[in-house]
Amino acid sequence: MKHNRATFPSWFPGGPSALCAGGLVEDPPWRALLAAVVLAIAGCGSDSSHAENVVVVYCSVDQEVAEPILAEFERQTGVHALARFDTEAAKTVGLVQRLRTEAARPVADVFWSGEVFHTIRLAREGRLEPYRSDVTRDWPAGLADSQGRWYGFALRARAVAWHTGRVRAEEAPRRIEDLLDPKWRGRLVMASPEFGTTSGHVAAWFAFYGPQRAAEILAGLKANGVRLVAGNSVAVRVVANGEADVCLTDSDDVYAAQRNGWPVAMRPLGHGDGGAMTIPNSAAVVRGAPHPEAARRLMAFLLGETTERLLVESDSHNAPVHLALAARYPQYAVPARLPVDYETVADCVPQAVSAAMKILK
Repeated sequence: MKHNRATFPSWFPGGPSALCAGGLVEDPPWRALLAAVVLAIAGCGSDSSHAENVVVVYCSVDQEVAEPILAEFERQTGVHALARFDTEAAKTVGLVQRLRTEAARPVADVFWSGEVFHTIRLAREGRLEPYRSDVTRDWPAGLADSQGRWYGFALRARAVAWHTGRVRAEEAPRRIEDLLDPKWRGRLVMASPEFGTTSGHVAAWFAFYGPQRAAEILAGLKANGVRLVAGNSVAVRVVANGEADVCLTDSDDVYAAQRNGWPVAMRPLGHGDGGAMTIPNSAAVVRGAPHPEAARRLMAFLLGETTERLLVESDSHNAPVHLALAARYPQYAVPARLPVDYETVADCVPQAVSAAMKILK
């Protein structure tokens, strides 16, 4: 579904680079021009108090999922949301690098990510502002920074998916250890650990099992000939096309495939005696945001029940963290979650990605 929203045109100063796509949608030329003028003013560090009806959001959530939510925010508040989206292959990483590059003269007001680990790192680098409000009071344990610099919500599960015509449900893997069985040799695919939620998932192995066992798991996947592709949705597509039988991916990518009628099924992927890794969305205010009041309004909306309801009802089917909503949508709950701390996993990301790329390539 297309929304007539102004996003960043390709000729906007500091526009798309090799790491970051412009996220263009089909807008009339005058709206793109308006967006560029407003953002150029914000980027020049001028007084933006007169422009609080605009908020700039850098967003790594799939564009087709995020746009209806931003449209609803606009409808409810009258604040115009200008969004930059990331590419599938470089999910989140491109926008994170842009936020770092722009730190001295921020353009973005809010960072809305489909994962939490890079958001944690940005907070530690001092690039995010504390945010607290009535909405964040009593936020679920483990899903917020102690200083209020980021909040997690709307969970996805790391899952194993399989081709329903080639793998029976009863024989499909249930735990990461099952994928090390030689019977899966030459039948596995996963997204490259360099980007997206796969980097956090691999880092969770280091946090949960310890470095030695995590490296053994990676070596076992390598021995079974795991194929690396450019993104979780690509991994699901490879399985659906019959080029592989099983993949590691995110639950939302399988839901999208099933909506399209592809022959794939899934279950949350367990780890030893632990459950599945869950990946929350995260939202944060950028330090030095040009439109601070509009940023706070968007944060309140993203962390509210409306956003989680729209996400769980979308093709993504993210599991809500608001208890009332979670009770209404039990079919999307993750029954057993891996007991790892997101801050600890974030600490493991550099080591985990480096080790994974050495072992798997």
